[in-house]
Amino acid sequence: MMADSTSRWAEALREISGRLAEMPADSGYPAYLSTKLASFYERAGKVKCLGNPQRQGSVSIVGAVSPPGGDFADPVTSATLGIVQVFWGLDKKLAQRKHFPSVNWSARTLYERDAPGFVELRVRTKEILQKEEDLAEIVQLVGKSALGENDKITLEVARMLKDDFLQQNGTSDYDCYCPFYKTHAMLRNYVAFYDAALKATAQGDLTFARVRESAGDLVFKLSQMKFESPSQGKEPITQKLDALHAEIQDRFRQMVE
Repeated sequence: MMADSTSRWAEALREISGRLAEMPADSGYPAYLSTKLASFYERAGKVKCLGNPQRQGSVSIVGAVSPPGGDFADPVTSATLGIVQVFWGLDKKLAQRKHFPSVNWSARTLYERDAPGFVELRVRTKEILQKEEDLAEIVQLVGKSALGENDKITLEVARMLKDDFLQQNGTSDYDCYCPFYKTHAMLRNYVAFYDAALKATAQGDLTFARVRESAGDLVFKLSQMKFESPSQGKEPITQKLDALHAEIQDRFRQMVE
């Protein structure tokens, strides 16, 4: 659930508190501001649904807070941070350029700390999907067989990304959510396959058909990555996907040789 905005709600609470002649606290807000905010945010979490059959679900809450002048010492901001402990900071310049959500990802160190190279992988993936979109019009006119070998590889990897990476089965235990380490490892393997295939066709006398025939089992293994259940834990999944990454490199190295 998106709450837009808790800052305006808190201002309304301040007005009502003032009308009731209650004792004001910091910046005129009532002393029970933190309690009211906590009672709202603490509704989020894992829940048992009422009724039959017995089910479990979850409620996620994202509240929009607008600190005046960007002052994080604002009572609403500080009280909210004390409860949720985490936030996405929005970039005013991006918002002015009508870029929404205005999250400045380039200012984040999380990815480089926990998943080195993830930002570059994301950029490469977007480039592959954009190339596939540009090639779609050409394929409709002249057919896929008229494309160059590199373009055929681009179409194949874009298909894999759409079918096996971007699509998720929300009713399965292995795909209803995907931990970040699994997402990063999967994306790295797709991009590694793409780069290795392009390099193989450029260096050796290889066609797309030959690459697909020689690496058919790798394509299958890439499609099976999503079936690794997070319940296994981080280490087993990471080891399997790292092993697949090494296998991709070795296989294409052998093709070129």
